[in-house]
Amino acid sequence: MKAQLAISGQATVTLAQSVTDELRVLVMSGELKPGERLQEVTLSQRLGVSRTPVRAALHSLAAEGLLNYAPNRGYRVCSIEAERLVTIFDLRGVLEGLAARLAAERGMNETEIAEFRAALAQGDAIMASGVLRAADRDAFAEVNARIHQLIVGAADDRMLADMIRVCHNIPISSERNVMWTDYDWLRRSHDDHHRVLDAIVLRDGPRAEQLMREHVHSVKLQVRAQLAQPT
Repeated sequence: MKAQLAISGQATVTLAQSVTDELRVLVMSGELKPGERLQEVTLSQRLGVSRTPVRAALHSLAAEGLLNYAPNRGYRVCSIEAERLVTIFDLRGVLEGLAARLAAERGMNETEIAEFRAALAQGDAIMASGVLRAADRDAFAEVNARIHQLIVGAADDRMLADMIRVCHNIPISSERNVMWTDYDWLRRSHDDHHRVLDAIVLRDGPRAEQLMREHVHSVKLQVRAQLAQPT
């Protein structure tokens, strides 16, 4: 079926995007390890497609910052040093803080606010158990991602969204990566989202920006502590 999609020009674009999405998931999930070399032939066999969409996907993921490319050496999954990762969270704080401010100043529509409140309610239900259950982790990650995406969408700035996406494409910095080890911290982190929405609804841009920057900063501190633990 996938091979048949490559018959027309439009189908080729669709297939290349599909392959890009599949490879991104493999990288973000850690199935393709940092430093691992990616070969077109191996990947095309694994995904059941020709080398053309794989080549396009590798190029796209390198542009996103997920892969490194070196002439005559090909593509490798990026390895991120601890200090660079900390810097990425600093960038996220600035960028996502700006997104929250713009969302507040421009205002969310009723549909967006309703979606935000629904995501918060879903997160509240997960947190209500008082413990972190492994079965809830993926669902909570989706809640977290949806909340951050709603804020970026409401900011309505394409360049800002692209820059935030590059930060999120670093696996441990992804909005889908949650620190699933400390209930009290995660509860406070989720409560941050409630406070950010309150500021956005009140159209208080500076408050929304400060809250989001503090939220991302707290995640950075958790990641730094995690990286400092002996392996």
